Amino acid sequence: MSKDRLIIFDTTLRDGEQSPGATMDQDEKLRIARALERMQVDVIEAGFAIASQGDFRSVKAIADTVRESTICSLARAKAADIDRAAEALAGAESGRIHTFIATSPIHMQHKLRLEPDQVIEHAVAAVKHARNHMGDVEFSCEDAGRSETDFLCRIIEAVIDAGARTINIPDTVGYAIPEQFGDTIGQLLTRIPNADKAVFSVHCHNDLGLAVANSLAAVQAGARQVECTINGLGERAGNASLEEIVMAVKTRQDLFQVDTGINAREIVPTSKMVSQITGFPVQPNKAIVGANAFAHESGIHQDGVLKHRETYEIMSAEDVGWHTNRMVLGKHSGRAAFRARLDELGIVFASEAAMNEAFLRFKDLADKKHEVFDEDLQALVSDTKRAVEQERFKLVLLEASARTGETPQARIVMSIDGTEQDATATGAGPVDAAFKAIEQLADSHSTLQLYSVNAITAGTDSQGEVTVRLEKGGRIVNGHGADVDIITASAKAYLNALNHFAAGVEKAHPQAVEGV
Repeated sequence: MSKDRLIIFDTTLRDGEQSPGATMDQDEKLRIARALERMQVDVIEAGFAIASQGDFRSVKAIADTVRESTICSLARAKAADIDRAAEALAGAESGRIHTFIATSPIHMQHKLRLEPDQVIEHAVAAVKHARNHMGDVEFSCEDAGRSETDFLCRIIEAVIDAGARTINIPDTVGYAIPEQFGDTIGQLLTRIPNADKAVFSVHCHNDLGLAVANSLAAVQAGARQVECTINGLGERAGNASLEEIVMAVKTRQDLFQVDTGINAREIVPTSKMVSQITGFPVQPNKAIVGANAFAHESGIHQDGVLKHRETYEIMSAEDVGWHTNRMVLGKHSGRAAFRARLDELGIVFASEAAMNEAFLRFKDLADKKHEVFDEDLQALVSDTKRAVEQERFKLVLLEASARTGETPQARIVMSIDGTEQDATATGAGPVDAAFKAIEQLADSHSTLQLYSVNAITAGTDSQGEVTVRLEKGGRIVNGHGADVDIITASAKAYLNALNHFAAGVEKAHPQAVEGV
């Protein structure tokens, strides 16, 4: 018996970016979009075009670049939002407008301040307006998890008649329980007369840790699109994790009458890329993509796996991209090999000068460590692009010292608006001392909220990747830095965060105005 296709709708670049501090620039979004395309994701929600000029440019760049996936932009049930989304998607091979309005009593009364009949009128008008731009229109009932089923039936029937071909039922606040959520989906599919004219979708949040379970319950009840993110990234507790949805369906084919078109071997590389770009580390015990997901310490488990893998492993590590045969570069690798690997990773430089700068940094790194892996290249490219941008703060020199029984000290020489300045400070450790020296010169008055260090690859010669999260006046920014020396990587990350503040680019997240 042939199985239905489960459409995988990835919203890492829209909902995932709503995680505080996870804002990505256009180049980073393009890199992730290309990775999602290689993974054969069906729909990529590239952003919310009207949220900011930066969001518009990113959606447009992705729509103009990605050819194999449908590119989607979010839009409130407002003509201006829909027009802006259509403009951003004009160059897409396959485009989709995703419009939404709240449907729960609490949202309609307190946020929209509209009567239910008025909400239906707005929804129908929005879908019709979107259909004037393109044939692929998705409609979402925001806060459907707390909406009345009778009202959901009314509004969904109306928007399907208006031309919506995908209907999304989001559990916006993560309130649902699997059995109840699956029952809701089943009722909608049964009770709505024209339900067969649309694909029903779900978008579940993880506030109670049930996003994946709720999504899978909906699939079993008849939903045929799941909206999810890489690593479960997203606002508050995050979204349903793409890798968990895909592998649950793939592993339990005895229960799920659906298949996805996902190239699962791209899951781990894409997970690592998203983690590196956003600065949100993947916990070691995270399913599928965590460092311990396929590790066995118990002697009984080790013995069983050695005798027969399936005794303690329900899927193959290689199937999701662990330990795949990736090209390893070294100090003898030339420019052609370097460029070829970047092409395979979907990394494109804006100019030959930027490419040359990256190659010089690669050769410098290869002199410091024996093997340069894909993860090193991703970090190196990010570091290069940050360096070639117009930055107010640049690291020129760092000297740090720490001895047992003595107070650690750091001296920083940095360029501020083209003028070199230096400062020396002491601290609880060399990193603390370096940060204090930087602050003496920058005088940013920001507050350090997060300091995170991760080894990019295995081995004592691994690059350390540092994420610094700073807060100032209610604005949160992440800074990233990578180097084989942790103190240098830390200083780079701190300066990168300060440069984000200096750039003054405000990001209007969809949730700041409304969200799904």
